[in-house]
Amino acid sequence: MEYIKLGAICDVINGYAFKSKKYYTSGVRIIRITNFQKCYVEEAYPLYYPLNTINELKKYILYSGDLLISLTGNVGRVAILDKKYLPAFLNQRVACIRPKSDKILKEYLFYMLNTNLFEVKSINSSKGIAQKNISTEWLKNYVVPLPSIEIQQHLISILKKLEKAVRNKKHELRALDKLVKARFVEMFGDPISNNFNWNTTKLKNITSKITNGSTPKGGSKNYVNSGVMFLRSQNIWRNHIDSSDVVFISEKTNLKLQKSVLKNNDILITKTGRINTQNSSLGRAALYSGKDNSANINGHVYLIRLKNHNLVLPRFLVTILTGEAYRKYIRKVCVGGIDKRQINLNQVENFPIILPPVKKQQEFISLIQQVDKSKVAVQKSLDETQKLYDSLMQEYFG
Repeated sequence: MEYIKLGAICDVINGYAFKSKKYYTSGVRIIRITNFQKCYVEEAYPLYYPLNTINELKKYILYSGDLLISLTGNVGRVAILDKKYLPAFLNQRVACIRPKSDKILKEYLFYMLNTNLFEVKSINSSKGIAQKNISTEWLKNYVVPLPSIEIQQHLISILKKLEKAVRNKKHELRALDKLVKARFVEMFGDPISNNFNWNTTKLKNITSKITNGSTPKGGSKNYVNSGVMFLRSQNIWRNHIDSSDVVFISEKTNLKLQKSVLKNNDILITKTGRINTQNSSLGRAALYSGKDNSANINGHVYLIRLKNHNLVLPRFLVTILTGEAYRKYIRKVCVGGIDKRQINLNQVENFPIILPPVKKQQEFISLIQQVDKSKVAVQKSLDETQKLYDSLMQEYFG
């Protein structure tokens, strides 16, 4: 197989240092490092430049399908620019890669640059102490494998089929979630406007405890390889707890943090976070299902413990807190700056809660349990497909 430097078959373009005093609220979108996620560009904090600057700055105009690479911070992230962002300019610290040879296909290049290998090499080749940086010169000299066009097309075909299968499985999961949301609205209406006229109360009236956790003195120095699970805000998602990045504290440290030791069926909700991203990190809630006294939380998470289950079932309350109506409510009442917000204890205590009959709540929870079984089966299939995709990426590109 032939190996060739990226700069020999692609144009590698640097971005431009746009002047903030010329930013507009509409016009030509500026694609910045802030907009970067792995594989895609997101809407976060859109900024624009005047339309009449296109001719002056045409060197930095981007086109649909351009490959973009982050040069600063999370270096080596690769995304494809969607046409919905056009017209668009390329900002500094982002590079654009455009094939200039018919020896390489853009989609093949995208897959190849989206490997863990490329990202690791980017990180290892980066410079800077406070913030990592790679240069376009390094990109131009990066050596890529160059199989025949026929082999490239074959690889693209296989990976596209697997990607489609992954998308379909994710679509199934979203459809199941939408089913639950639709059924909730059908049965209970809007829990904030209470258009079904249920009896209501404040959260503090149905709880025996609402408190946030604590960060032990010394912070991460208290983390140990095993012991008591210590949940942080990044572990709390909508309707589930992600233990893939969980840390642990010792029994001794846990004894010092007794006020926030968890019990089965406690509800956790994130106290701080951003509100202007697709997966807003503020106010995410989940039900803790585990052994009593086997987990604790840090200072960025609230613990909510119900007095009894005669008025509100824990799973039903979590469904309320994670619904769209409540997400909007939390964004409305939260306090703080543009980049980071929080909900304070008084606001949490005064959350308005609807009180439909427990029997009706249980009927809804039974639906959730059936949907959960379906989701488990779909998720298993998704994991297997994703594993095959990842293994083929490793096999094809190292």
